[in-house]
Amino acid sequence: MCDSHDGCDPESGLMHSSTGQRHKNSDYRVLAISSIICGLSCIGILSLINSVKARAINKGQLRVDGEKTGKKYSKKARNYGILAIVLWLVLLALLPLLLGLLSYILTFID
Repeated sequence: MCDSHDGCDPESGLMHSSTGQRHKNSDYRVLAISSIICGLSCIGILSLINSVKARAINKGQLRVDGEKTGKKYSKKARNYGILAIVLWLVLLALLPLLLGLLSYILTFID
């Protein structure tokens, strides 16, 4: 948890460095929403769930052990978001190729 003497702001749950700057993990909320709209929605929803958890940890609304958990959820949100968009692009690229292959195979049946 956060104590005032260990360099952590108990209200926001953010760590202070020796220079007084605050460390905040990105929550990748925009990427998560974009991956739902422009990617595979089922994986995009996983990204959004992890993004919400990362934001809750950053704001101190969700109490967890240390900053590693916030980084973990942030990293998962980023990875799931990128995966959803990449898989959607791969499917878009492969669909015409598979339809062309199917058409080619069906010409041999005639």
